[in-house]
Amino acid sequence: QVQLVESGGGSVQAGGSLRLSCDATGKRTSTNCIAWFRQAPGKEREGVAAIYRDAMNRDASTTVYGDSVTGRFTISQDNAKNTAYLQMDSLKPEDSAMYYCAAESTMSGLVCSARFQGGASRFGYWGQGTQVTVSS
Repeated sequence: QVQLVESGGGSVQAGGSLRLSCDATGKRTSTNCIAWFRQAPGKEREGVAAIYRDAMNRDASTTVYGDSVTGRFTISQDNAKNTAYLQMDSLKPEDSAMYYCAAESTMSGLVCSARFQGGASRFGYWGQGTQVTVSS
């Protein structure tokens, strides 16, 4: 049974930073592709970032980002804790949304990236979400 629990959301002024965490429990191979999505009221769920953990080389990982956050957000993973992080810098009011952690089992970083580009429906495991609010 895979469970994902997000934390770290909150309210911040524009230009500020937040770090979100996603704690994953369950079979590690089921969560070797972890992604962050966000959804604002009235909008579709949008891909923020994804990371693939290579089981054969724990120092290797593949990351991919949505266009709107490239250069401002950084996704990373602590393999020892099976926790993924989303460091969000230079936050803008349009970044306000519910942020969700999602996971899947994939064979490679290329497949993980393709799932991320394919959208939220390509991920089977989801957390409950954490709210991020950025004020101007």
